[in-house]
Amino acid sequence: MNKEELHQFISESKGNESNICQICVIRGEEIVYEDCWRGFKPEDAVNVNSVTKGVMAILAGIAVDKGAIKSLDEKVLAYFPDYQVKRGEKTIYDVTIRHLLTMTAPYKGKSEPWKKVCTSDDWTVAILDFLGGRKGITGEFRYSTLGIQILAGIIERATGEKLIDFANKNLFLPLGIPEHVIHGDSSKEDQFDFFMNKGPRKNEWYSDPQDTVTAGWGLCATGRDLAKLGSMVLNEGKYNGQKIVSSEWIKQMTTPYLKLGERFGFMEYGYLWYNPIADREVYAAIGDCGNIIYVNKKLNLAVGMTGTFKPRIFDRVEFIETTVIPAAIQ
Repeated sequence: MNKEELHQFISESKGNESNICQICVIRGEEIVYEDCWRGFKPEDAVNVNSVTKGVMAILAGIAVDKGAIKSLDEKVLAYFPDYQVKRGEKTIYDVTIRHLLTMTAPYKGKSEPWKKVCTSDDWTVAILDFLGGRKGITGEFRYSTLGIQILAGIIERATGEKLIDFANKNLFLPLGIPEHVIHGDSSKEDQFDFFMNKGPRKNEWYSDPQDTVTAGWGLCATGRDLAKLGSMVLNEGKYNGQKIVSSEWIKQMTTPYLKLGERFGFMEYGYLWYNPIADREVYAAIGDCGNIIYVNKKLNLAVGMTGTFKPRIFDRVEFIETTVIPAAIQ
């Protein structure tokens, strides 16, 4: 399949590829392939869902590099001295930043408290109410989109900056990614529209009533933006010769710490980044609807792909490796 055939295949797809908006492939630091579908232009942003988590991992690394976060083994509550722990709760005192980054932090309840958190005035404090539980620290993988909101609060308190400003100054603008603004509305109706609307979005990041960005979802970006982020990871924290984050952090972030189960395709997990294929230097930040940053060290390339809302699409690694890359670098 060549580039023209790939474009036609995605254009005509009625299946998993029918929601793809943009694909951008960067080899080294040069764009070698870029294409768009469904009325989107290269500069149109898309809600990239949980790819946001991968961006949060990079921002955490920048905060560590700057000395704002001293250690990943610092206790979460050290950053929230004004938080009132619920009576009888003990586990929360032992939860560290590392637990958040590896998704091994424990939470009360079997499901995420979306309504409770996303209708509150401060989403970070609201999710703290669910951190901990009677089982203690078990090291068990517990995927929690809302739990990563705590990491946003930690970075803001550690740096003294709103996360949107910290991200613009230290990550987006140095990579040539447009300056982002907070979304500014968080009503129930607006949240529904944000997920379901299939039109282009602004360069924005969803936010709570405190103007703190949503850490587990809600970043709007283009395929080119995602590929640039992947290129920076590929180049061990540098972009156009400028150090964005330390190579030590990139190594830590992409080192596998956990082997996941069937729900996550038996992939391995680092700091909010996946290692999709064992024993290969392939890394990915993966979001619902097929949004992805894909990094392949051997091939020296990064892929950014965006997609609008479509249920039951998660991992597009195989599609990238079997279809996109052969067409893009032929």
